[in-house]
Amino acid sequence: MAGRAAKPPRFYFNLRSPYNFFALHDLEREHPGLLDRVEWRPFWEPDETSTELLDAAGGQFPYTPMSRAKQFYILRDVRRLAAERGLALTWPADRATWWEPAHLTWFLAVDAGLGREWVARAGRARWLEGRDICDPATVVELAVEIGLDADAVAAATDSGQLRERGVAALLDVHRDGVFGVPFFVNGSEPYWGLDRVAGFAASFGDAAPAAPAARPAEAELAAVGAGRTTDMSHAGGCG
Repeated sequence: MAGRAAKPPRFYFNLRSPYNFFALHDLEREHPGLLDRVEWRPFWEPDETSTELLDAAGGQFPYTPMSRAKQFYILRDVRRLAAERGLALTWPADRATWWEPAHLTWFLAVDAGLGREWVARAGRARWLEGRDICDPATVVELAVEIGLDADAVAAATDSGQLRERGVAALLDVHRDGVFGVPFFVNGSEPYWGLDRVAGFAASFGDAAPAAPAARPAEAELAAVGAGRTTDMSHAGGCG
């Protein structure tokens, strides 16, 4: 009896998380070729429609309450990490969190051969320009900049086909036991967090160099952990 085919290395990314943004920055700088060797898979907090579809398919999404103390810690930590990388972050103001527009647009970008370009553009918009990527109009504007069709992007959340692809992606999250980002899998080994990027790179046999605060304002907390969230905003692989 033939054995199961090995799953390819996987990178679960998210457009909300600053740690995911830093992980991509570090990989592009230290291991750019590695990003061509992995499957990119989106991870986001589903809206009501996606949650219902996910439940019907037998999946669950790993919501985890975040304490206020952890939110304050993350804000300080993110500032330190940005300074170490020479990045001038601008905290985004999410007026109404809705992650489907940006993440379903990723499937359109993949179809156009622009998946990585979309992740990079959305990341710069959110973390360097302070743009609200929960705003569908902003998502359309950014998507057009990289060459996507405005009408298709505007209709993404109403597309049954894209919703199905989104639920399939969220089922992968469920099956792979992903609970936060950045999250990498190589073979049977999972790697969670910014401080596991070097370890993930080393698992390919590549040389892996080690990855190299005032009290936050109230308004900044919304960008980190208001409402339901996951452990996507934690830097490391321990709780």
